[in-house]
Amino acid sequence: MTAILRKGTGKGAVRSALRAVAGAVLLLGLAACATLNPTAPQLYTLTPRATVAPGPKVDWQLLVETPSAAAGIDTPRIALARTPTSLDYFADVSWADRAPNMVQGLIVQTFEDSGRIVSVGRDTVGLRSDYVLKSDLRDFQAEYATPGAAMPDRVHVRLSAKLVAMPRRTIEASETFEASVPVRGRSFTDIVTAFDEALGLVSGELVNWALSQRLPAPGS
Repeated sequence: MTAILRKGTGKGAVRSALRAVAGAVLLLGLAACATLNPTAPQLYTLTPRATVAPGPKVDWQLLVETPSAAAGIDTPRIALARTPTSLDYFADVSWADRAPNMVQGLIVQTFEDSGRIVSVGRDTVGLRSDYVLKSDLRDFQAEYATPGAAMPDRVHVRLSAKLVAMPRRTIEASETFEASVPVRGRSFTDIVTAFDEALGLVSGELVNWALSQRLPAPGS
């Protein structure tokens, strides 16, 4: 936009013209920002209901570390594997947090809901504990079991876990937990439901396993 200033218009007219130019520049800047900023994705979270068997309460305290994960999974983006050697992501949707953070929180919740442990929390709280649960999130994606399918057929979750005694840092037990759940439907919410079910199975098996270990008594 070009402002035309006529002879003899005076200072007031000059100021008005400059304000008009500034306003036009501001509007163009806002329009450019709107173009550059993509629409915020639809956020999803998981709330699986894991099943933990009844049993005696353990007398040790546990801190749960954030699972380690490869860069392709350590992200809020929702992973999709079209082949065993490729990894993609769903467009316009995202987890509410990075996948490992979400898994850590749900493991802590499952321990708490069991009512079978003296104390459990995230390792970020900075408290001392008798044991630390270290884990590696190796699979956390929707998968195409059938080549050329219109939608993913299943959700695959795999978690390797170790119970480490503190302060000795000795590994007292280790195990890998895995679940593959079919996607029952053709909408994206059906895929999220399959993630919910798969993670619930894995976290339930992990907590049952941890609570059944005959670990050395605290301080021994």
